[in-house]
Amino acid sequence: MLAYDLYGHGQSPVPPGPPSLALFSAQIQGVMDHAGLRSGALVGFSLGGMIARHAAQTMPGRIAALGILNSPHRRAPDAQAAILQRVAQARTNGPAATVEDALERWFTDSFRADHPAVMDLVRGWVMANDISVYHTIYSVFATGIDDIVQPDPPIACPAFVLTGDEDFGNGPQMARAIASEIDGAELHILQNLRHMALAEDPGAVNIPLRRFLDRVTQPNPGDQT
Repeated sequence: MLAYDLYGHGQSPVPPGPPSLALFSAQIQGVMDHAGLRSGALVGFSLGGMIARHAAQTMPGRIAALGILNSPHRRAPDAQAAILQRVAQARTNGPAATVEDALERWFTDSFRADHPAVMDLVRGWVMANDISVYHTIYSVFATGIDDIVQPDPPIACPAFVLTGDEDFGNGPQMARAIASEIDGAELHILQNLRHMALAEDPGAVNIPLRRFLDRVTQPNPGDQT
């Protein structure tokens, strides 16, 4: 299993061009080429779920299965206006402009109250982003959806789609819309969890995801991840 940082995140360099789903899909191809992987199952969370869908559309022969976690479909006009406003705030003031509201959207009230150390950890991750880069990648999350909805030809690989019933920005209606566009997609709606379900309750996400991957992928070392 491989995990890597997107351009502009962690220890990865800044994007080598204007951020886009196409650029991030090309990064996936580069990671797979570097690791000698001809194909693999690809799991993405939030923006990563958008990138995973784009990769499955643009290099279908290399994506054997998809996991799409807490990821958006088309937003209602008011929700789209709200996220564009957050991008504008981030452009002016950096990650600090949106991080506290984000923590409320991402974690349930009880979890935030009971796990201040986790809030500090996640807050630190967000605040570590470069102010000159952060808003450009956030903009991909806000505006890139038209590149991946209603794909033609449709995504053909097995897919696992999951979100929480309290994920206000990427909720059940969006997950159902994503699943409806992928024939045979497996849909999971978690109860009483928000956007960062995989951090708040890892087992609720990882157990069904692993069952899905075990079922749809073949254990061929060197060929799949």
